[in-house]
Amino acid sequence: MTTSLLQVPPPQGLLRPLAVPERLLLGPGPSNVPPRILAAGGRQLLGHMHPEVLQVMDEIKVGIQYAFQTQNQLTLAISGTGHCAMEAALLNLLEHGDTVLVAVNGIWGQRAVDIARRLGADVHELLKPPGEYFAPWDIEEGLAQHKPSVLFITHGESSTGVLQPLEGLGELCHRHGCLLLVDAVASLGGAPIFMDQQEIDVLYSGSQKVLNAPPGSAPISFSERAREKMLRRKTKPPSFYLDMGWLANYWGCDGEPRRYHHTAPINSFFSLREGLAVLSELGLESSWERHRANCTLLCQGLRDLGLELFVKEEKVRLPTITTVRVPEGYNWKEITAFLMDNHAIEIAGGLGPSAGKVLRIGLMGCNSTSGNVERVLRALRDALSHLRRSRL
Repeated sequence: MTTSLLQVPPPQGLLRPLAVPERLLLGPGPSNVPPRILAAGGRQLLGHMHPEVLQVMDEIKVGIQYAFQTQNQLTLAISGTGHCAMEAALLNLLEHGDTVLVAVNGIWGQRAVDIARRLGADVHELLKPPGEYFAPWDIEEGLAQHKPSVLFITHGESSTGVLQPLEGLGELCHRHGCLLLVDAVASLGGAPIFMDQQEIDVLYSGSQKVLNAPPGSAPISFSERAREKMLRRKTKPPSFYLDMGWLANYWGCDGEPRRYHHTAPINSFFSLREGLAVLSELGLESSWERHRANCTLLCQGLRDLGLELFVKEEKVRLPTITTVRVPEGYNWKEITAFLMDNHAIEIAGGLGPSAGKVLRIGLMGCNSTSGNVERVLRALRDALSHLRRSRL
């Protein structure tokens, strides 16, 4: 008998079948994946340069153009999550020493600051407390003072539940010789956004929110102004994987024969394509209205439970993710655990500057239904009643 040379045995956990519980994901994302999109992601693999895969990529591109309301040629999906798209946007636009102004009213502005500083940019922060938004005069003051080449702002701040008004910001930035970069990970499909009409220069999102696809692919688009800035770079982008010149070619955005750049996550692309198809079939305006109506229903139900909404002004409440203050005398961790353990529903606590202050409830894509609003309100009522009794 041959003596085994293996010193590490097969892990016992991997010798058991995979077990995944059924849960209703009403946190800030990911959202549940409906059967149609699950089935698309479960299709057999094809090669990443096969013509059928390139066709799927072309369909993703026009789907993103519809969702973003843009005709930008440089439109594609990053092989990574929305976080990866944030990094791709910043590292392709910024060179060492470039001045960038970041509007910070939650965690995503904080993350953009961190990334931009790692790139060696001259970073200035425009600050608002969590739950508040930026008015045009706030932005204009920052542009006049710091003269940045790029302004970063978050459309749907998922850590605080704020929907940032964008009207007029693109025109304002261009008047000051600045590009407008917008994070729409939590808002795309759930709130109106018009990339071309609002003169947004770079817009990105994620697959796992309203699009109801698994995380792992991230829509992104660049205006002609942004593309020209990238072409004027004196140095190569510091990441080969996220180099927009290479990615533009692989996605057929530069008019040249497509070349191999990386092995794309084929099944993630299948899922994203199907998520964009579902959104296209429903129609953007119908999707926006559905999210608005169910958010309104949820907010009223939360008030009826005696809870306080974190974002005061209704017009700037994010329709996809609602934030409510943790009620006095309760521990947010106990509330979220009770819903998970007793109702198989995920809601989340705060994140970054809202940590410990709020509960976050997400209604995104197929999860944005009046039935889910009723279900989560019943579960919260049960939790608040049970946890209060347990303290007596």
